[in-house]
Amino acid sequence: MRPPPIAAGFAAIVQRGDVVTVVRRWRIDRIRVLTQWSFVMSVSKSRLRLHARLIASVALLSAGGAIAADDVSPILKTAMQRDLGVSSSQLQQYLQTERLSQSLEARARQQLASNFAGSWIERNDDGSFKVVVATSGTAKRADLTGAEVRYVRHSLKQLQLIQSALDHQANTRVPGVSKLLSGVNSWYVDPISNAVVVSVAPGADEQAVDMIASSGADTSAVRVVTDVGTPQTTAVVRGGIEYRIPTSQGTFVCSVGFPVRRGTVNGFVTAGHCGTAGQNVNIGSAALGRFTASNFPGTDRAWVTVNSTHTLAGNVSNYAGGTVAVKGSTEAAVGAALCRSGRTTGYKCGTIRSKNVTVNYPQGAVRGLTETNVCTGGGDSGGSWITTPGQAQGVTSGGALPAGSNDNCSVPSSQRRTWFERLNPILSQYGLTLVTS
Repeated sequence: MRPPPIAAGFAAIVQRGDVVTVVRRWRIDRIRVLTQWSFVMSVSKSRLRLHARLIASVALLSAGGAIAADDVSPILKTAMQRDLGVSSSQLQQYLQTERLSQSLEARARQQLASNFAGSWIERNDDGSFKVVVATSGTAKRADLTGAEVRYVRHSLKQLQLIQSALDHQANTRVPGVSKLLSGVNSWYVDPISNAVVVSVAPGADEQAVDMIASSGADTSAVRVVTDVGTPQTTAVVRGGIEYRIPTSQGTFVCSVGFPVRRGTVNGFVTAGHCGTAGQNVNIGSAALGRFTASNFPGTDRAWVTVNSTHTLAGNVSNYAGGTVAVKGSTEAAVGAALCRSGRTTGYKCGTIRSKNVTVNYPQGAVRGLTETNVCTGGGDSGGSWITTPGQAQGVTSGGALPAGSNDNCSVPSSQRRTWFERLNPILSQYGLTLVTS
């Protein structure tokens, strides 16, 4: 009966530069792992051009229009400045950059077409922010005013095909015949390094090499990085103040995601590993409702119907006596800042690192997750993720927790890995409408 007990198997990323590049040979037994100290990939400059040119940087802020300070919750601004280490003026410039990133990505996808290689928000050494667009071809005819354009070897589509090959290989392994994937923690497209990143536990290089070689993927675009810690879904067997799921194994505690409606039926979205369809949900000792639908693994999503005696509020708790208004569900870009709310670690902020990540939980792989550097802990599962302008992003799935720890908040943000399930696919699958303020 789900949710399953917490199990070990994942890890937090060490350093982005601590790279192990997998080199393919025609025979699997001749594949070898070479350690490289490079930020992007171990290919010659002639094979991968990463020079950048800045197009009309003076237009960076004006093109997207400014977001008025009054449009952002003061509570959210305080949390952002605390966890991201930005000043008030830097936060305002970030908000303008975030808004610009949405229109620039849409324009880049259309104009660069098959050469589009991703876009993201990047912080400069002086603390300011910019939008970066990558292309595997020419951008001479593209109007990308306001973005820094970088030329890379692989298009986003090429990298996505490599990830799909790894997904297929993981899903078609034969028990007793194929080598185990234990220690292979996750894999995802990283547009910043223009590669597919495979993260592994210490000593699991052989399993990663076998998986990559067997997939037939182009290994010139694959990086293997070594993790530390133990990735876990973040349900926890103990009493709590958010919502509880009584089971024969004990009482599991998770966090409410976002209030939703389906017609006249009220409810909220949360993580699928928190419970199965039909399971009852309580707040304290009072009956709240029950799981109506739940999916895990594969995806990690669920929705709970709420008894008619309860009122839905279109906001998120900041665990400081206040709330943050939910205004919509527009998805943020890689590099965007956001915060998450959960019953164990409270209200924490950080940035999006990668999208469409496949996480190999001990209970099974979950695809399509978004990776961040925001800390999380046991019991935060299902909790809400929201951006500075009040756009709902998703619900907490899990995190890479150090051995013996119930959270990864002590892990440096550069090494921290936490994942969430995107909200919009949940709304679409279950036919739900987000409750806004």
